[in-house]
Amino acid sequence: MAEARVYATRPLPGGGFRRLAEQTRLAVWRGHAAPPRKTLEAELREAEGLLCLLTDPVDADLIASAPRLRVISSCSVGLDHVDLVAATARGIPVGHTPGVLAETTADLTLALMLAAARRLAEADRFVRSGAWKEWDPELLLGRDLHGSTVGLIGLGDIGQAVARRLVGFECRILGWTPSGRRVSGIEPVELDALLAAADFVSLHVALAPETRHLLDAGRLARMKPGAVLVNAARGGLVDETALAARLASGALSAAGLDVFEDEPPDPESPLLGLDNVVLTPHLGSASVRTRIRMADLAVENLLAGLAGRPLPACANPEARAGSAR
Repeated sequence: MAEARVYATRPLPGGGFRRLAEQTRLAVWRGHAAPPRKTLEAELREAEGLLCLLTDPVDADLIASAPRLRVISSCSVGLDHVDLVAATARGIPVGHTPGVLAETTADLTLALMLAAARRLAEADRFVRSGAWKEWDPELLLGRDLHGSTVGLIGLGDIGQAVARRLVGFECRILGWTPSGRRVSGIEPVELDALLAAADFVSLHVALAPETRHLLDAGRLARMKPGAVLVNAARGGLVDETALAARLASGALSAAGLDVFEDEPPDPESPLLGLDNVVLTPHLGSASVRTRIRMADLAVENLLAGLAGRPLPACANPEARAGSAR
């Protein structure tokens, strides 16, 4: 395995990445953004392993252009940037990092709920601008999270971690998931009923063709007047143009967004001009401890694949059987 060629689209934190450099012939893209497509294609002509991020599109054409590729490992939970069908057809196992970032992303989700509802970003700008002259009983009034009704769309690890935190805020918790999963302590309801009843709506489903624009103009219009929307899952789940219109009209009181359809968002996006939106740059897993754990698992997946072992976290375990055939 020491002679195996590996390409990493970014350096990663922690000891796992150093171990990868010691055990393989590792080439690393050192740019601040994702490597250009032509660079990625050139590097993968000889690479046996690819260590990538969610910002690196690994489509069928790229996989077809990499004749020696034996394993793909993404330092992410979601894999909407990887063509799993094409990888599986080639017998290439694809690793990811589930079960590592749920608690950290749940922390950020609560932070976005509170920041959006209590207008913290707006208040920060108000103080910094020098506009604050005296205490005012009606200054920057927000909405309470405690005692509210919260609707969780998606009840996987992150959705459940958010629900555990909301118990301490004495919230009524509603839940809807495409799979129909039931979770103790969460009241199952249909999606439209959730949108109509929830003071806060938080997204926790994967992005797939069937969930793209899950919250389109029609569903956003069904949300409870004055509700707060939080998205720390994937930007494509929401029609951003329709969301901006609902926020600008006051139909929704606020939103907290960590993810966007285009990242970074277009400078002309109407969301950027709204005071009642808290925006963060895809920070869901951005704690030192969690990012190191993600990187270490991504490396373990890659090394296992190169050694012909099952990946600790494989999104397409059937690929290994296909490779054996």
